[in-house]
Amino acid sequence: MVEELPAFRNYNFMMKNKENPSDLMMSDALLTQDELSLRESLKKFVAKKITPLLQEAHRKEEFPKHLVKELGEMGLFGITLKDYGNMNSLSYGLAMQELEKADSAIRSFCSVQNSLVMWPIEEFGSEEQKSRFLPKLATGEFIGCFGLTESDAGSDPVNMKTRVKKVAGGGYELSGSKMWITNGHDAQVGIIWAKNEEQEIVGVLIEKGMKGFTSSKIQGKFSLRISSTAELSFDKVLIPEENILPKAKGIKSPLRCLNEARFGIACGVIGAAETVFHCALDYAKEREIFGKKLASFQLAQAKLVEMSQEISKAKLLAIQLGRLKEQKKLSPIQVSLGKMNNCKMALEAARKARDLLGAYGIVDDFPVMRHLMNLETVNTYEGTEDIHRLIIGREITGHSAFY
Repeated sequence: MVEELPAFRNYNFMMKNKENPSDLMMSDALLTQDELSLRESLKKFVAKKITPLLQEAHRKEEFPKHLVKELGEMGLFGITLKDYGNMNSLSYGLAMQELEKADSAIRSFCSVQNSLVMWPIEEFGSEEQKSRFLPKLATGEFIGCFGLTESDAGSDPVNMKTRVKKVAGGGYELSGSKMWITNGHDAQVGIIWAKNEEQEIVGVLIEKGMKGFTSSKIQGKFSLRISSTAELSFDKVLIPEENILPKAKGIKSPLRCLNEARFGIACGVIGAAETVFHCALDYAKEREIFGKKLASFQLAQAKLVEMSQEISKAKLLAIQLGRLKEQKKLSPIQVSLGKMNNCKMALEAARKARDLLGAYGIVDDFPVMRHLMNLETVNTYEGTEDIHRLIIGREITGHSAFY
């Protein structure tokens, strides 16, 4: 005779984890005290300084620029660079996670400043370029942007049309355009990727005010509305020799930058997923339907459990990515897996949360629809889910589906 199982109502398997039902595997036990302390300080900063601004900023389609220097004072720019934040990789990921709990646009701003501007200047720049730009970027005095994507060269950056060529008398001439550039309209400095006369991709530092350089803010977005997104145009912009990144050669250089940023995204989107999950959980516990709490229905519980399950798994994946990165063992394939998996997870969590909230899921008194719209973009930029799937497919089969 099979022994009867104890009633689950008398067995509280969540006893040690009551405070965070989105961390069923208790991943905090894998973090150091310094990492936990950083996360706690950022949690308080976000709650006090950022979250109260989001509804109005989203409605007005404006980035709260006054936050930039405060973010710099918090040490959120140049987090992993030796002469600045000097923190480990996972600390950077946890910081992005806390920022994205508020809004993907806030995380995107910091992600660009860190991974796509300061990191490549440190990695590919001259000593003069580092001393000229990094201190001001670290404090937020300068905002940076990264220009790789073009209207006809998103997932296929090798076929970019932007060109840079030497001119008589010294220097270079930059011509072309870039599209969907985060921070592009507000930036004092940008890293622009272009092909030279030998058809080799090189990195160029462009500065606000250069003759022939214009930016136009893209309006009317339904996603990442708080983010300042721009189209950049270069009409024979004269670039001095000292503004060419000396160590950036070939397509691998911008792709290395994207790998840095993709790691931050893979960590950051967990924050958005946690926000929508806890919002849906709190709502389900309070909302009454057919004389019962919504949380007591099987279909509601199924959605909540799947959200919690996937967030818990994503946290473990992000921590492993961070530890591998700290050991300099993280491969581009692993980064693609993290970005692909966690973005899809967060987007599906937001869709389930919107479903659970019903009509309340579409009003901005709740953060769910804002996160849902943002995650549609985060799932797309810096490599769509399908592109990352094909990158991984090429690795495991040995066959490329691209060319």
